[in-house]
Amino acid sequence: MPHVMTATQTGTNGGPGPGLHQSWRWYGPDDPVSLSDIRQAGAQGVVTALHETYDGRAWTSDSIAQRKRIIEEAGLTWSVVESIPIHPSIKLGGEEAAHYSDAFATSMERLAEQGMQTICYNFMPVVDWTRTDLRYPLNHGGLTLRFDAVEFAAYDCFILERDGAMSDYSSDIVTLARARAAELTPQAITTLEQTIIAGLPGSELSHTREGIRAKIAAFDAIDDAAMRANLVRFLQIVVPRAEACGARLCIHPDDPPFSLFGLPRVVSTAADYKTLMEAVPSPANGMTLCVGSLGSRADNDVPAMVEQFADRIHFTHLRNVKREAQYGVHGSFYESDHLSGDTDMVEILKRLMVEQRRRQAEGRADWQIPMRPDHGPLLLDDMHKTTNPGYSAIGRLKGLAELRGIMTTLEHEHHG
Repeated sequence: MPHVMTATQTGTNGGPGPGLHQSWRWYGPDDPVSLSDIRQAGAQGVVTALHETYDGRAWTSDSIAQRKRIIEEAGLTWSVVESIPIHPSIKLGGEEAAHYSDAFATSMERLAEQGMQTICYNFMPVVDWTRTDLRYPLNHGGLTLRFDAVEFAAYDCFILERDGAMSDYSSDIVTLARARAAELTPQAITTLEQTIIAGLPGSELSHTREGIRAKIAAFDAIDDAAMRANLVRFLQIVVPRAEACGARLCIHPDDPPFSLFGLPRVVSTAADYKTLMEAVPSPANGMTLCVGSLGSRADNDVPAMVEQFADRIHFTHLRNVKREAQYGVHGSFYESDHLSGDTDMVEILKRLMVEQRRRQAEGRADWQIPMRPDHGPLLLDDMHKTTNPGYSAIGRLKGLAELRGIMTTLEHEHHG
């Protein structure tokens, strides 16, 4: 039977579970943060995938069952699948796009058969979520992830030396990038390159300098309109099958939500989401509300997006960012503590919980929206451990505790 979060879903101490369904990202058996750690943190569910199978093949039912069994034996549920990888041919619209779209849908159906019906995915070409610094110091002494728009442009224009790179930036940012590149030592260049293109958790991607040039060049003929058309074609194949098996697809926004390496970006703004949802108007075609990704672009009003797309939000990443210098649509930002960024997290949670109550009043079994405390600063003795960037235990534990406190307070206020 599929796992259903009902109105009697219990919390870690046996009482009603307040607010959103509390989940935690886990990268499988090799993750330094164990399932036991996750359970101790108070999370109810796990967000994971078969990260070892990322080449576009359909996941086998046996592999899914084995991973599900490991999670359930630890006293948790596999709440959200993040992510079934999107093969590059789908994004390029090549001859093999239909084949790999079918493989994606087959994995989705096999997951749904075993109760995992919420499927998060992204449509970012070549590079996944991207940062320029994985250990940026915060005022309180912790370390966090940062994206420096000037440093990225320095890499793109003067280290990678991508064809046409300088025409993709304003003259101001190119001037700053040239000076920044001249200051970088060989070791600093190596570290920056590894941070940008060597692969981050959740991406299953790793490139060399020569390799990334070739991957980028493959998209030279693909602009935003062509990329969006390829995404719509993919959705037209997989969404009817999602409807048939009860799955809910929820596309993650681009991170950061503007072009990198001159590549197309088609899931960066409210207008982008509106276009996709109107093109394939099905409840199964939904969104992952990533507060930090969307909030790193100054012209995105994230609370307003909750209102606009409330009925299509199937999953949410609750993280926050502080925006720094802006260069047109490009901007620098760093990952803040969950409650101290530029987006009002209390307002986000308030609006999501209003939507939950609306769904509950409709009698929906799937009324509760899964959340996870996405990312988190590197704190305390985690700074001296091997961790996945952004996914250490203590920073996320702190974030989950803060978010749980807000949800409990909002629930208390609602019931008077």
